[in-house]
Amino acid sequence: MRVITGTARGRKLLEPKDMTVRPTTDMVKEAIFSVVQFDVPGRRVLDLFAGTGQLGIEALSRGARECVFVDNSAASVALVKKNLEICKMQAPVIRADALNYLQGCGKFDLVFLDPPYHAGLYDKVLQELFTFDIINNGGIILVESMRDEPMPEAPELYEKGRSYRYGRIALTTYRRQAT
Repeated sequence: MRVITGTARGRKLLEPKDMTVRPTTDMVKEAIFSVVQFDVPGRRVLDLFAGTGQLGIEALSRGARECVFVDNSAASVALVKKNLEICKMQAPVIRADALNYLQGCGKFDLVFLDPPYHAGLYDKVLQELFTFDIINNGGIILVESMRDEPMPEAPELYEKGRSYRYGRIALTTYRRQAT
């Protein structure tokens, strides 16, 4: 696992010692950033269910203004902090339940949503994101899921984009429309 490009290009990130965290593969990470490449510089990013922190770190390396990392696992929070140190970056790393965090977190331009597969969290978390309306106008939610996991339709003010498929993985985008 490495940082693909930007200020921390080539840095090797630490991976979890067990299988409780499923890091995004480099192929899928490259696909993610080809989808949002022009939506990263200068933006405020949320890496929800951060795991190793690699998506948020990649965003910071590519010029994001800020990234907030959120995970409810103490081991994941420690791993994100170590990976930020490796990349010589500073960012808020918060140990919290994702659903509780969303209730008062402020606005973001880009959200990476990659909860544990088969945990039944996609609908709940997306509903909270839409309800609390934490996405700035034109902002993007990028969801990584299993290919066969159906993603909900978007409510008013949001537009569900296309899904991209990479082997067993699907990437689905939602964009906040301007009001």
